[in-house]
Amino acid sequence: MDIPERPGRAPLDRTLLGPDLASAAGLSRLEVVDEIGSTNTELARLAAVEPDGWGDLSVLVAEHQSAGRGRLQRHWESPTGTSLSVSVLLRPRSRSGRPLPTQGYSWFSPLAALALREALAEAAGLEAGVKWPNDVVIAGRKVSGILAQLAPGAHGGPPAVVLGTGINVGQTEDELPVPTATSVAIEAGRPVAREAVLTAYLKAFGRRYREFCAVDGDPDAPLVAGRGLVGQVQDATITLGKRVRVELPGGRFLEGRATGLDPHGALLVLEDDGSRHAVAAGDVVHLRPADGGYA
Repeated sequence: MDIPERPGRAPLDRTLLGPDLASAAGLSRLEVVDEIGSTNTELARLAAVEPDGWGDLSVLVAEHQSAGRGRLQRHWESPTGTSLSVSVLLRPRSRSGRPLPTQGYSWFSPLAALALREALAEAAGLEAGVKWPNDVVIAGRKVSGILAQLAPGAHGGPPAVVLGTGINVGQTEDELPVPTATSVAIEAGRPVAREAVLTAYLKAFGRRYREFCAVDGDPDAPLVAGRGLVGQVQDATITLGKRVRVELPGGRFLEGRATGLDPHGALLVLEDDGSRHAVAAGDVVHLRPADGGYA
């Protein structure tokens, strides 16, 4: 499906975001709303009160999000018509219908980052990387943040996951919140249709998610591309191999070289004295480069 460039900041063309896209991406439901406080908050609520109406791979997209939150409850908002706010509800099961082990849930955010990386290459010709734990970056600047949270399971079943992704698409330099942020339009040097980015992202995510569920959420199991999820994420993660300074709760610090990811997606840090640590995303207050550059 070819999606034309649409100059200015027009509303999303909902004729391109209907049943055809839902079918192509393997979604069970796709809803687009004008404005919402937070797509993650609303989708988690809907998952609880209408579990039969919001199944696995249900998607909620907002034209404008007024109360979005990232890690550490940071506020996230952008001018109307410039960004994408999309949340996906996951009720993961294997190909045989067995619920996925919850240990695999920590890989959904990196999986989404890989899907967005693929979408940016397809829709805008951009090469992106993953900054651990939940950012997608282009040329060292953040273009997207991803936030996962648990939601009630259906009818007493295992917990669901709501996976929210905020993508800077059309912002100009003076509309970005910090100098380390960027947008698709800035990096591409031209307008890029939000529908093109969203369509590519949902298709890539749906395909990768189904592949991951088919191997029971095992990050080491070979996928269709022949490489396991953990290997694909490590290949895309720009944090690895760099010296990092990790601020932990309680004012504690950890400094060393980021060497890899453990089986649960935690960052492995090797200190100068040889001590090794696995740092989970939820344990990090800040992750900074310790020797310049962008971690």
